[in-house]
Amino acid sequence: MENQLNYYKILRNEWKEFSRDRIVPLTQGELAHILSLNDRISQDDVKEVYMPLVHLIGLRWKIQQQKLVQQAQFLGKKRPQKVPLVIGIAGSVAVGKSTTARLLKTLLKEIYPTKKIQLITTDGFLYSTAELKRRHILARKGFPESYDMDRLLHFMDDVKNNLPAKAPVYSHNVYDIIAGEYEVIEDVDILIVEGINVLQLPSNQQLYISDYFDFSIYVDAKEELIKQWYLERFDMLLDIAKKDRKNYYYGYAIGDRSAADAMALDVWQKINHPNLHEYILPTRNRADLIMSKGKNHLISELYLKKY
Repeated sequence: MENQLNYYKILRNEWKEFSRDRIVPLTQGELAHILSLNDRISQDDVKEVYMPLVHLIGLRWKIQQQKLVQQAQFLGKKRPQKVPLVIGIAGSVAVGKSTTARLLKTLLKEIYPTKKIQLITTDGFLYSTAELKRRHILARKGFPESYDMDRLLHFMDDVKNNLPAKAPVYSHNVYDIIAGEYEVIEDVDILIVEGINVLQLPSNQQLYISDYFDFSIYVDAKEELIKQWYLERFDMLLDIAKKDRKNYYYGYAIGDRSAADAMALDVWQKINHPNLHEYILPTRNRADLIMSKGKNHLISELYLKKY
């Protein structure tokens, strides 16, 4: 990784020593329910990578609470206002962000059972397919302009003010927003926000999503690996779609597989590749922690920001 001066490079064997709890609170079967398609994770990964991360997040939580208490004392208030800890998780399509987010949510709930932990993805803040067509940007789905950023910023503002916040629900089966469906984030202690765009800088807003983050993670890997995982996942999605006529990929699943694979490769080259290099990868050095993956999704080293 380039520009390492403001990061501590920590090899996995060193990182695993930072956890105070050597017990893995999940079985391999429970881990299997958390995994995204074509992702991999083991109990050793949980023990050596994610438990130290949960410990670090716990420290960040304590620091935040101390600051809130000090601020309340300064203002002469009897008790501090409740402000959720917000964790952002960024990275390319198919790199394993969703698995990281779900696993962190599960572990945090196990380690801190009295805290309310919730997770949302920024997919819900994509414009609907109809709106993307109206704006003539359907081919740019996933690029910054395809997200309703005003709506997302208002959502984040409500979260930080401990107000009920409604996140639209996105379906990967129909590849669109589900009209009228929302996930309500309310009275939450820790919120995880996952998405390819969460560390991007604003274009025309004074604020951006990352301004609301207390800790941010970038899941990283070389592009050739991510591309491989993306194409493998596409084939798995087609196998699933064969059984569901309502699935977005059903037409591709029952058609010529080589033509479908060619279409997936074209999507990578025209959408995912430029989006990665123009908008996603440049945000990597804005993260507090970079988790670097190699073959088989194995995390071999991490980079923790020094300041």
